[in-house]
Amino acid sequence: MPATSSTGPRASSPALFFIVGSCFSLQFGAAFAAKLFPELGSWGTTVLRLGIASLILLAFTQPAVRSWSRTQWRATLALGLSLAGMNGFFYAALERIPLGTAVAIEFLGPLMLSAVLSRKARELAWVALALAGMALLAIESFTTAHSLDPIGVLFALIAAGFWALYIQTGSRVGILVPGTGGLAVALAMATIVVAPMGLHGALNVVGSPHLLAVGAATALLASVIPYTLEMAAMRRIPRNLFGILLSLEPVAATLVGWLLLSQTPGPLRLVAVGLVVAASIGSSIGAARAAQAENAPRADDRVLVPA
Repeated sequence: MPATSSTGPRASSPALFFIVGSCFSLQFGAAFAAKLFPELGSWGTTVLRLGIASLILLAFTQPAVRSWSRTQWRATLALGLSLAGMNGFFYAALERIPLGTAVAIEFLGPLMLSAVLSRKARELAWVALALAGMALLAIESFTTAHSLDPIGVLFALIAAGFWALYIQTGSRVGILVPGTGGLAVALAMATIVVAPMGLHGALNVVGSPHLLAVGAATALLASVIPYTLEMAAMRRIPRNLFGILLSLEPVAATLVGWLLLSQTPGPLRLVAVGLVVAASIGSSIGAARAAQAENAPRADDRVLVPA
């Protein structure tokens, strides 16, 4: 990702808060989405969520698409495809395996992307620490679950690949398209892509105000709020740091699963969460210090004032 416009020592601080907000909003949205699965199915829920989210953002942003270049359109299309795959397959996994397990598996995507993009030993150390936390989460999930649906695990792994693609394409759209207009159009494209799999299920909300209200809440919590925050974060920090900070996602999933889904975390999961939090905090502090050192005046740049 090219240099961002925020280059001061505080460049990563707003991004950290944006990502924390995104993670918790997204997991609360996932908990709401699970309530729609029995009526709409996972793909129907995906269509409803992405469709409502795109309508909300299109109404608020009103992107000037007529003035977009081919490069901007290609980048937005790529983001739309990644959003479709990431959301569709994650919800398909969530229909078969627990929330915490699905998130832990899916996070392999951004974690591996961070490892590939990291160049310094310090950055790789934080990736390794986050990976250790993910390994403990995987062990805890596989040993405590009675059985894990292999199709659900496969769907989560596919979602992981699309999550890594989302970071790549989202960073590019954030650079090429100002504001959140690119995100709004990408969500509309994603809705069209997943419509053949879930439109029939999504139509079950017709004549059911309760389901429509839950769908609107899911769209706000799981799409509009988190993706807007993440787009703002991706404009401020490199992709490898963004991927590490997303390790807070399983932390949020653990808390939301405990609060809303009665999924009590065991000691192994708590240790894993601690490792993930340490990796996220350490990488954020390291990025802030690096930015501060980069912007600090060098000795040969100082102006010497004669006595």
